[in-house]
Amino acid sequence: MKRLQLAHSPDADDIFMYYAIKFGWVGGDLKFENHALDIQTLNDEAIKGTYDVSAISFALYPLIRNDYALLRTAVSFGEGYGPKLIKKKGTKLKRNFKVALSGAHTTNALLFCAAYPKARVIYKNFLDIENAVLSGEADAGVLIHESILSFDNTLEVEREIWDIWIDFIKSDLPLPLGGMALRRSMPLLRACECEEILTKAVLAATKCKKQLSNMLLERNLVRVDEIKLEKYLNLYANDKSVSMSEKQLDAVDKLFEIGFNAGFYDEQISCRDYLIPLEYKKERYS
Repeated sequence: MKRLQLAHSPDADDIFMYYAIKFGWVGGDLKFENHALDIQTLNDEAIKGTYDVSAISFALYPLIRNDYALLRTAVSFGEGYGPKLIKKKGTKLKRNFKVALSGAHTTNALLFCAAYPKARVIYKNFLDIENAVLSGEADAGVLIHESILSFDNTLEVEREIWDIWIDFIKSDLPLPLGGMALRRSMPLLRACECEEILTKAVLAATKCKKQLSNMLLERNLVRVDEIKLEKYLNLYANDKSVSMSEKQLDAVDKLFEIGFNAGFYDEQISCRDYLIPLEYKKERYS
């Protein structure tokens, strides 16, 4: 049985979507060896081509398009919410303020840098961003993942990344945050099977949300309590995480367009050209 190296973040939404496989709820002809890494490390390793399948920031994908295909499943989008630019209460940010971001290839970094080209950027592990602002190491920081749910009461939100997104797109498309990519060198039939298993896992997780959430909490696999876990999963691991809709695909293309216009990419691409042709499996056995 083929064993694939799968990398995901240790954040509640990724853990939730993957552990239906880990707990044996979803079977198949493939086995996965999982690696939990922070999002920028995942992005860096994807650039190196380290893992067969990996969670990535959607903003990274155009940079790895020749080596990885884009999966439709295990995706996280924001709809009216997302990462938050925070600062100390009562402070006014200068044009060249110093900001802590979670990584150069994250979606929030792309949108932030496109909106604030004069800001001075430092990169920190996302768990250290709040303290960087509190200590004065940075004037502001962009909080992601579970950090958006609560932060020190001496801090306030300067701007929502969602609002930056809307200012750019002038429509109501959801904000693409995290996706999954699969190594292009993988045989096509195996790639189809891999996406099928992962899709079933996300579907099983969402259908059995309460049971799976309790199992994760009992095993101390998530960093938040029951109330925050439910709130976070409602935001980022839900029915819309199972398989990207046409509207979500349009949103990813719009993100790529923003990145291209801002000089982050050498070419403007459409994500639909880089999806796995799942119809291959059906035609192969028809």
